Amino acid sequence: MKEIVNMNLPTFEDFKSNALARGCSEVLVREWTPNQEVDEHSHPFKAEALIVEGEMWLIVGADAQHLVLGDTFNLEPHVLHSEKYGPQGAIYWVARTNT
Repeated sequence: MKEIVNMNLPTFEDFKSNALARGCSEVLVREWTPNQEVDEHSHPFKAEALIVEGEMWLIVGADAQHLVLGDTFNLEPHVLHSEKYGPQGAIYWVARTNT
């Protein structure tokens, strides 16, 4: 895993207040266990997330996106996707917008 030095991530409170100010419905901390896999599924909300620990792969169709500390991802509502987490698991903050 690559070493990140002096990463300028926002605090959770800043992430949350900015997301709520943009109109997001809720902001959560999501924690995933090492090597956890989540089968294909979808959500009825838009998700905007920031990886704050560990690594994950977000798979949409044939596209697998590898995400590490400081990376972000966005998912529109009802998009089928699966997830795989690295050997240290992962934590991300997610702002959800209910539709």
